[in-house]
Amino acid sequence: MASAQPLLPPPNRAQAKAKHTKFSIFYGADEYLEQLSKKYEEYDELAALLMASPDGGHDAEQAKSAVNKKGGEQTGKMLTLDVDENKRSHTTKRAIPTPNIPEPMPPNLAFMFTKVSPEQKIYMWNIYTMIFVLECLNIIAYWAMLRYEVFSFGVSTFIYGFIMVVLCIQNVYILHDVIHGATFPPYEWQNYITHPLADFISIPWMDLIMEHNRHHNSTFDLLNHGEFGWDPANWLYTLQELSFEWYGWFTVPLVPLWHFVGANDTGFAFACLWWLNFPDSGPGGKCDKGFYNKWLPVRAKHVSFQLFLWTCVWLLGSVGLGRPLSEGWRFVLLVSCFIRVGFSLAWIFIANFNHSHMWNEFLAGDPERTWPMLHAFMAFALGGRHRWNEMLFHDVHHMCPGRIGAMSQRGRFHGWQKVHDACVEILSNGLWKSDDAETIMESHQKRRSLVMKSAKNKH
Repeated sequence: MASAQPLLPPPNRAQAKAKHTKFSIFYGADEYLEQLSKKYEEYDELAALLMASPDGGHDAEQAKSAVNKKGGEQTGKMLTLDVDENKRSHTTKRAIPTPNIPEPMPPNLAFMFTKVSPEQKIYMWNIYTMIFVLECLNIIAYWAMLRYEVFSFGVSTFIYGFIMVVLCIQNVYILHDVIHGATFPPYEWQNYITHPLADFISIPWMDLIMEHNRHHNSTFDLLNHGEFGWDPANWLYTLQELSFEWYGWFTVPLVPLWHFVGANDTGFAFACLWWLNFPDSGPGGKCDKGFYNKWLPVRAKHVSFQLFLWTCVWLLGSVGLGRPLSEGWRFVLLVSCFIRVGFSLAWIFIANFNHSHMWNEFLAGDPERTWPMLHAFMAFALGGRHRWNEMLFHDVHHMCPGRIGAMSQRGRFHGWQKVHDACVEILSNGLWKSDDAETIMESHQKRRSLVMKSAKNKH
């Protein structure tokens, strides 16, 4: 049964029991840490993934403790980096690069590497909850406009669709922000409201966290997809990677449709892909022992909640509109269509644009200065410049997905300009420590850094 108790105790209890040690100054109340540690022990697979990530994850101490309690390093293709006997990639032959974290840490960059506080985590989950509530209210408002004929069908649908697309774009951004810094929600029930409307069936929150961290462990360099193992997001890039061939002109336009039918992280097609690969098989090819007592119940609860929500939508569109029960699908499809558009647009920007050769080559020319109107418009469309920073500095995000987190997340608490300027400096210092040959992405980064520094010096 889901617990109604928050991970973070109420203020009066926290003040009465909390002992703010030197450790607590950086990581929050001791009670929160204790609950956080229990979560990582329960989901030790996530702890193992974070330990193998570029920077050790945002809860490095708790993750390390959970792995040690489990009995040391875990094995399996989903939890480890795929390297040869010399610790090099099977595909590129590169050694695992090390994030170039500034040492000593300059005061103007320290905020980028500061641990997300419990209060900030609670704030982000409150925003997450608000977005889910607004999505539900928007569906009800759409039903009411149709039921009472407030506007024509076309106008009502436009109002609903516009609002829902905007909400779903923000849904994906807060989802990404929370994954990288506030993994576990304050209340258990919040696990179910992260993306239940994105598709009729999708992966639950804990699976989403696992697959996204697997993506980061596989793809350090934005343009070397799956360099250190299987990347579950790789099939999102396939259609655009074909752009190097003449038939790419026919495959790239299919990318939005691929997302729309559920190929992105919150879709049903992606759920099938992930469930067929995780968890790893046990010894002798047997089913993993954690599948039946952990992952199957989590998935069953999530899907049950989704089916309940869509049943409610079906009833609104049939009985609620005075139609036969069998005609509820008409309303369901209209509601789902605009939700899919919103989620698809957000994932196309976060996944396809950020990981495309064309976009990163475009950024290398400092288009903020040469295309200011384009940047201003796109920042507005995505919900603000702190969201747009995610598009400009996704490579910085991949360097430290745990310690830095998402650019949008940092922008929520420090402002977009401060985050933007910090990313420029981090980029100019070089993102990775590596003795291997320069990658295409590193060449773009070096060129972009020189252009941006030159423009800054002129001002």
